[in-house]
Amino acid sequence: MLIRFEDVSFEYGINKPILNEVSFSVRRGGKLTLMGQNGAGKSTIFSLITGEANPNDGRILLTSGATIATARQVVAREDAGLTVREFFQKCFKEKVYDIDPRIDDVLEVVNLKGHEKMHERLIKSFSGGQQARLLLASAIIQNPDILLLDEPTNNLDKAGIAHLTEFLINYKKTVIVISHDAEFLNKFTHGVLYLDVYTKKIEQYVGDYLDVMKDILIRIEKENRKNAQLEKVIQDNKDKANFFAMKGGQMRLVAKKMRDKVEELEEEIVDVRKEDKTIRPFVIPAQPEVIGNILEINSYNTVKNHKVVARKTNIVLKKRTHLLLTGPNGIGKSTLLEAIASGKSKGAIISEGVRVGYYRQDFSTLNFEDTVLKSLLDASKEHIEENIRRTAASFLITGDMVHTKIGKLSEGQKGLVAFARLVIQKPGLLILDEPTNHINFRHIPVIAEALNKYEGAMVIVSHVPEFLAKIRIDETLDLEK
Repeated sequence: MLIRFEDVSFEYGINKPILNEVSFSVRRGGKLTLMGQNGAGKSTIFSLITGEANPNDGRILLTSGATIATARQVVAREDAGLTVREFFQKCFKEKVYDIDPRIDDVLEVVNLKGHEKMHERLIKSFSGGQQARLLLASAIIQNPDILLLDEPTNNLDKAGIAHLTEFLINYKKTVIVISHDAEFLNKFTHGVLYLDVYTKKIEQYVGDYLDVMKDILIRIEKENRKNAQLEKVIQDNKDKANFFAMKGGQMRLVAKKMRDKVEELEEEIVDVRKEDKTIRPFVIPAQPEVIGNILEINSYNTVKNHKVVARKTNIVLKKRTHLLLTGPNGIGKSTLLEAIASGKSKGAIISEGVRVGYYRQDFSTLNFEDTVLKSLLDASKEHIEENIRRTAASFLITGDMVHTKIGKLSEGQKGLVAFARLVIQKPGLLILDEPTNHINFRHIPVIAEALNKYEGAMVIVSHVPEFLAKIRIDETLDLEK
């Protein structure tokens, strides 16, 4: 076995258990999906494997000398000023003298083909989507015994996913991946580690992704049926015990035996998984008083051959107008969205008084030091806490989670907070940059339906065609043309 967890327990602070006596093992060459609800602790499992976190109890055993690499979600600030060559060189403890060909090979895997000066480019000169590909490549270039990938298809277009899939199919070593992309997972994984957010246990399944999904659903149905039968027998015994206890005398002994039997039966009730909940259908209310033109785009900049090119257009967005921005990574989609949202673009004019709801893929519109409750209250005009909590609950933000700092949430939970803020904010203009990144696949159809019905003006960027197919698009601006 390459990795073995033996009765591992882990918690964040007091009363925040993530794992409870978890045991599982991973064979050399295994390719597994790590599944679980947003916030269940999937990224924590990765931190425990890499040694960034240590268990409170139990043991984690790795084969001696096994190397591990994982792709971070964002480029560290101290790395932003590095060249591509320096960035990849930093992945190794010792200097690699033939690193340029290795960089070229790994950029091919993540579909980020360069030119002769690619190795001298600064990391900060790349778009957010391109930086995500570089981070993925920085893990792959190390050729580790254990490759840990967290949502690797985020920011990859269809060609990029195809390149990565082919690489992972041919990779001879161990891969554990967190992803919500069922089609991608089904092509190369042959097992699932399922982290149950309620029992805090890991369940291990063998088979391809879609087969395992069926197995899990069948098991849940069996467990529910068995529990229903047991509960019926338990209630029958309780009723009889109460009846005999009232008779007194020798009948009390019979009643005691029946109560003992009830305790035995209650221990047999299976701790059934409450399968991943889906967020409730929701509406993003459009700012009611807005009329006429909401956004006019007359000009914008794109990046071609690493040079900024000015272009002209004539797009006017009114209520119920949805605009899709398209183009390859690095052409300037996120830069244009940011310029529009900030009001700093001379070529894009937002009408006075229009509230802008801006969903950024890096969640930088959220203050990570705020609690969830403060963040949601700040987005509201009314500041009625009862209404705020009700909205939060519809996005599975319940109980003590509202008092948690946003920086402590999983990426998927941050995304749900961002959507809850949009509902509360009631914007006249909605700007969305890759709104499905990190979001549980169960929630995506619900989000698509809400965006499809949005009555204000909307500008959206997304690389997920299945998601966009469910949203009404009135105009498309292709930055490449």
